[in-house]
Amino acid sequence: VRAVLGPEHLFLAGALAATLVTWFTFLPSFLFILAGGPLVEATHEDLKFTAPLMAVTAAVVGVIVNLAAFFGYHVLWPQGFGAGFDWVAAAIALAAAVALLRYKRNVIRVIAVCAVMGLALKMLAIA
Repeated sequence: VRAVLGPEHLFLAGALAATLVTWFTFLPSFLFILAGGPLVEATHEDLKFTAPLMAVTAAVVGVIVNLAAFFGYHVLWPQGFGAGFDWVAAAIALAAAVALLRYKRNVIRVIAVCAVMGLALKMLAIA
């Protein structure tokens, strides 16, 4: 197997891989939504179609809650419960929650600001 980009273009290779993975992760979801959306709307009044869709919605909400608990645990207790609580990560998360819920800031901007804050604190060896 021959390397296409080689070791001198590691950032470009990583960016290309991230773009491809993102594209092929979200493309099927968008296709399902665009193709299935009109069908779901056409069956909106029929209980035999809406009941299973409500069950799927409940399952998706459960998966989202499970992911939130998983990421919350691994961010706030990076070495496990016995190693201690990451107060810096908790402060950044609390600031993000306040910015989103109280001040209605843009989600992408809040994520970007939190990422920059976390990176800066890590580089300054505060976190």
